[in-house]
Amino acid sequence: MKICCISNKCGWPKVFSRHSLRFILAVILFFSVSCLFAQQRIRLASLVPENTPWGAAINKMAADWARATNGQVEVIVYHNAVAGDEGEVLRKLNINQLQAAVFTSIGMNSVMPEIMAISYPFLIRDNDELDAVLKKIRPELDVKIQQNGFVNLAWARAGWVKIFSKTPVFVPNDLRRIKLGAGADELEMIQAFKLMQYQIVPTTLSEILVSMNGGMLDAVYQSPIFAAGSQIFGVAKNMTDINVAPFMGGVVMNSNAWRRIPDRFKPQLLAICKQMETNIETSIVNLENEAVSNMLRYGLIKNELTPQQRQEWYNDMARYENTLLGPNPIFNREYYNKIKTILDDYRRGR
Repeated sequence: MKICCISNKCGWPKVFSRHSLRFILAVILFFSVSCLFAQQRIRLASLVPENTPWGAAINKMAADWARATNGQVEVIVYHNAVAGDEGEVLRKLNINQLQAAVFTSIGMNSVMPEIMAISYPFLIRDNDELDAVLKKIRPELDVKIQQNGFVNLAWARAGWVKIFSKTPVFVPNDLRRIKLGAGADELEMIQAFKLMQYQIVPTTLSEILVSMNGGMLDAVYQSPIFAAGSQIFGVAKNMTDINVAPFMGGVVMNSNAWRRIPDRFKPQLLAICKQMETNIETSIVNLENEAVSNMLRYGLIKNELTPQQRQEWYNDMARYENTLLGPNPIFNREYYNKIKTILDDYRRGR
C-alpha cells in the first residue's frame, strides 16, 4: 500500500511506503524531544564576586551539570549582583525570569524566615557546633523551602562574622559606646542590635570604608574575608576574637524549573551540588585563615578574650532572649529553641 503526499508543493517525493513514513516520523519526534531538553536553560543569579571560592564553585557546578546531562541542562550564571540585589532576585525567581539563585542567610530569610535563627548572635559558637546543628535541622529546612515553592540545591558556610573596630572591643559595653555599622538590608539584625541598646548605623557595603574614614562609623560586624578584601582593617584595626554568627549561603531553584529537568538526571545533579558544598567549605576555611594571617601581617590587632570576657558576651545575649523572641519576635522562637536544645546536648557531650 502507498501513502501519497497531500500537496505537490511539499517538495518531498510523492509516494512513501508505510515503513518509510513511520521512520521519518520517529526521527522527527526524536529530534523534537532532544531539542526540547536541550532548551532547558537555568539562569542563576549570585551576589558573590566571580573571583571568590563561591564564584569558582558555582562556575564548576554549571560546567558539571552540562557535562552530566550531555548539554541538555545549561546553567547561565550572573555573578557580581548583575541580576539585582537579593530582593530583586527573589522577585525574578517568583516570576521565572530567573530559575535559581545564590542567597546569603539574609536573602534566605525571605524564602524561609526560620533560617535566621541560625544567625542569632553568639548562639552557635564554632564550626563543630554549626555542623551539629545543620545535621539535625537541615532536613526540616529543606522541606520548608520546598513548601515555599523552591528546591534547596546546596547549603554551605561562608565563614564567621567578626567585630572590626577602630578601638579595642573586649566586652559588650565596649561596643555599645561606639557607632556600629550594619547592612541596610539586614533589617532583622538592625532591629536586634537596636533592642540590645547598640548604636546601630545602617549602611551599604560600598559605603563602609568611606563612613569609617569620615567618622560616621566606628565598628562593623563582617567576615574576615570581606574585611581583608575591602581594606576595612586599615581603618578598623581591631578584631575581637569571638564569632558573632555563622555566615551562611544557599543555592535554591524554583520548583517549576526543577520539575522540567528530566528525573533521570536529578540524582547526579544533586550529588554535584553536595560536592560543591564540600569544596566551598574547605576553600572558605582556608581563605578565612589566610585573610586573617595577611591582615595581621599588615597591622591588624586580634584582641584575644579571656574566658570571663567571652562568657560576658553569652550572658549579655541571654538577658535579651525574651526581647528578641517575645510577642513580636526578631528570630523564629521555634527554631531558636530547637537549635538551643541541640547545642545544649552537644555541649554536654563534648
